[in-house]
Amino acid sequence: MKKKLVVPVALFVLGVFAFIAHADMKGKLDAKAEFDKHCGSCHANGGNSMNSSKTLSKAAMEKDGVKTWKEIVATMRKPGPGMPKYLKKEISDTEAKAIAKYILATFK
Repeated sequence: MKKKLVVPVALFVLGVFAFIAHADMKGKLDAKAEFDKHCGSCHANGGNSMNSSKTLSKAAMEKDGVKTWKEIVATMRKPGPGMPKYLKKEISDTEAKAIAKYILATFK
């Protein structure tokens, strides 16, 4: 009788661990993936396919007065000519912050 319970109990325990692992991953963002998805087509490798003087390099952004993640998010929400506007329904504040911090950390 006990042997018949081993497999169902083991499967149940594995299922619980899989559920916990999935729930834990749900709250984490992959900032690089978000950048690639929303920004990468125009800003590949930190460049700018539309305007070569508006790259994501620290020097180019500082020239435009953009130094912090908050200023990057503000630019995403209300960009200049040539860049699409990303509203909160398209990129949440959490995603935008993750993308902005990724930009600051990656493109020096």
